[in-house]
Amino acid sequence: MLKPTGIAFALYPVTDVARSRRFYEQTLGLKACAEMEFAPGSWWIEYDVGGPSALCITNFKLAGANHAPSPGIAIELSNHDEALAAVRAAGVPVTWGPNEFPVCHSFGIKDPDGNDLYLHQRKNHA
Repeated sequence: MLKPTGIAFALYPVTDVARSRRFYEQTLGLKACAEMEFAPGSWWIEYDVGGPSALCITNFKLAGANHAPSPGIAIELSNHDEALAAVRAAGVPVTWGPNEFPVCHSFGIKDPDGNDLYLHQRKNHA
C-alpha cells in the first residue's frame, strides 16, 4: 500500500530549455533548486515554489513514458520500497526505473488510461 505524504513535483515538458529558463527565472522570478543534465542538452531543472513541492521542466525523454510530451505529477511517498513491491505484486508494470538518484528514489507507472504517474521518495525523508 502506498503511504503518500504530498506532491513531490509537477512536471512540464519543454522544447527549448533556454527559452523556458528565461521565462521561469527572469519573467516569473523562480529560483532553480536542482539541475541535472542527463546527456548533452538533455535537462531536468527543478524550481522552488515554496513548501515541499517543486515545479520541474525537462526536455529529457523518459524511457517507457508516453511518447507525446504531457504534464505529469509525482506523488511523494514515505515507503518507496514497499510501494514498489506492492505495485509489482498487483501486476502493474513499472514503466520507468526504479531509479536511484543522489537525492531521491523514484519509479514510474501508468494508470488505467495510460497516463504517466511517478512515485518518489526524497532521501532526506527516508
